[in-house]
Amino acid sequence: MKKIPILIDLYVSLAKIGSVTFGGGMAMMPILQRELIEKKKWMTEDELLDYYAIGQSTPGIIAVNVATFVGFKQAGIAGGIVATLGMITPSVVIARFISSVDHLPLAQKALRGINVSVAALLTSVVFQFSKKTVKSILGFLCLAVSFAAIWFFKVPSYWMIIAGAATGVIVSVFSRKTKKSEDK
Repeated sequence: MKKIPILIDLYVSLAKIGSVTFGGGMAMMPILQRELIEKKKWMTEDELLDYYAIGQSTPGIIAVNVATFVGFKQAGIAGGIVATLGMITPSVVIARFISSVDHLPLAQKALRGINVSVAALLTSVVFQFSKKTVKSILGFLCLAVSFAAIWFFKVPSYWMIIAGAATGVIVSVFSRKTKKSEDK
């Protein structure tokens, strides 16, 4: 019974986010930051970045994966389920509505306008993400190489995620060995 208020709060909060999230997982980052970090204080920015990174590299929709992690952190398995349902409910309703009006010229123009707004949101999120995660020359180099590989050479993004993880592990191991040899 104690969990019911948090479950309701999870559902409503994530349904609100899901109802205004057009453009996928990256487009929802500013909304997640405002609602879940600033207003609810359910997580830190680092946790959100971690959830996003894990959600990006696991099967499924990023927004749903992040919602599940948030819900699980707040209320266990029931929280994960409720948060996931909260995130997907608006999409189901909106998809049914859009499919019934997408042939109308006014609806097509509205969707094109939404796409432009989503592009602006995504650009903003990319810069915010970069400022928070690129903290060294090596980080910037990884960003530049990943961007070039994906944009110019059409390397699938999952390969860049794997390469980034491998680079992080190698740098960590190398840094520890260097520190140990300096301490001796």
